[in-house]
Amino acid sequence: MRYQVTYDFMESLRNTNQWLGATAQAMGAFPQLGLIPNPFFQTMSAWGEVTERTFARMVVKPDWAIDTIVGEDGRDHTVSVETVVERPFGDLIRFRAAGRPELARRVLLVAPMSGHYATLLRSTVRSLLPDCELWITDWHNARDIPVSKGKFDVEDYTEYLADFMKELGPDIHVIAVCQPAPLTLAATAYLAASDPEAQPRSMTLIGGPIDPDAAPTEVTDFGNSVTMGQLEQTVLQRVGFKHAGVGRMVYPGLQQLSSFIAMNADRHAKAFTDQVMKVAKGEASDHDAHNRFYDEYLAVMDMTAEFYLSTVERIFKNREIATNSFTVRGVPCDASKITTVAVKIVEGEKDDISAPGQCLAALDLLTGLPEDKKAAHLEPGAGHYGIFAGKSWRNNIRPLVLDFIDANSTAPKALSTAAE
Repeated sequence: MRYQVTYDFMESLRNTNQWLGATAQAMGAFPQLGLIPNPFFQTMSAWGEVTERTFARMVVKPDWAIDTIVGEDGRDHTVSVETVVERPFGDLIRFRAAGRPELARRVLLVAPMSGHYATLLRSTVRSLLPDCELWITDWHNARDIPVSKGKFDVEDYTEYLADFMKELGPDIHVIAVCQPAPLTLAATAYLAASDPEAQPRSMTLIGGPIDPDAAPTEVTDFGNSVTMGQLEQTVLQRVGFKHAGVGRMVYPGLQQLSSFIAMNADRHAKAFTDQVMKVAKGEASDHDAHNRFYDEYLAVMDMTAEFYLSTVERIFKNREIATNSFTVRGVPCDASKITTVAVKIVEGEKDDISAPGQCLAALDLLTGLPEDKKAAHLEPGAGHYGIFAGKSWRNNIRPLVLDFIDANSTAPKALSTAAE
C-alpha cells in the first residue's frame, strides 16, 4: 500500500506546484496592479506562468506536430501518423507523406524507453523524413497499461524489436538512439540465429551503453553503487487509482526526471530563472527555444518495474550485452552470429550519459562481421542530445548516417544467394 501512497503523493506535489504557478500568474497579472510602479507583481506573474507550464507538461504526452515536409518536387506533402503494429506496451508507427513517391531508404528509428516519450526524437524524425520512409517505436506509458496485460522486461523489449524488424522486412535500416542500442544489437543477434533473412541491411547505434564500464559516468556509478534490493525499496512505486494501470509496479517518470535534473541542476535552475526574466520583460514566446526544449524534456512516462530492474541488473551490473551472454527465453543473442549487417557507431565527445567508448564496444563483439562492414564516428564537442537532435546531428552526423545507409542498401551476398 505504501508504494501507492508515495505515487499519489508525488502526483499531489506536482499538481500543487502547477496550481501555485497558476495562482501566482493570475494574482500578479491582476489589471489594477499595473498602476503600481514596481516590477514585483510582473515578476510574480512571470514566475507563475513559467512554473505552471513546467509542472503541467509533466503529465502530457506531446504531439508529433509534424504537419508537412517538402519533397524533392518542391511541394509540401502532408504527414500522417499510422499505426503499423499495435502492442500493449508499444506500437510500431509510420510517418507517411501523402502524394510522395516511395523512397528507397527505409528506416526504423528505435526510440528510448528511459522515461521520455518517443517524441523526444521529433527533431530527428523531422530531419530524416524528407529523405526516408520512416517508422519509429512508440512506447506506452506504463501507468496507462492495465495489470492484466502482464509484464514487460528487457527480453520482452528485445522480442518487440525483433518482431518489428520482421514486419518491415530485410531492406530496413535501423537507427537506435541511446538506451535501446544494446537491446537493438541483441535483437539483431537474435534474428541472426533464428531468422537470418529478417536481419536489417544496416544498424546505426547512437550513444548507447553497450559496455557501461568502458567509460564510467554518473549513470554507471549509480548503477554499480546500489543493490537491487535498494532499488526495489526506494525507487519503485505502484500506480495510483487515477490511471488504467492502477496497481502496476513502475519506475515513475517523475522519479527519473528528478534524477536527470539533479545531474545538471545548476544549468536547469539558470534556464528557469532566465525564462522568468524573459517573460517578465515580454521577450518570451509560446514556442521559443526554452519552451520547445522543456515542453519535451519535462514530459515523462513511467516504466514497468521489471523493465527498469532488468535493465539495471542485466545491462549495467551483469554487463550481459558487453560480455555477449544475453539471452531471450534461454536463446543466446550471440553478436558474433551477425555477419551481414553493416554497423555504424556514433558517439559524442562530451556525452556525460553514455560516454565515448561505451557504444564503441559493440564493434569488438561483432567478431563475425567483416571490417569493411564496421564504421565509427566520434563527434567533437557534442553532448548526449547533440548527437541525435542538435546542430551536430543536423550538420555532421545525419549526412554520415545517410551515406552509410546508401552504401549498404544492396542485399548482402549471402542473403541474395539464399533467396535465389
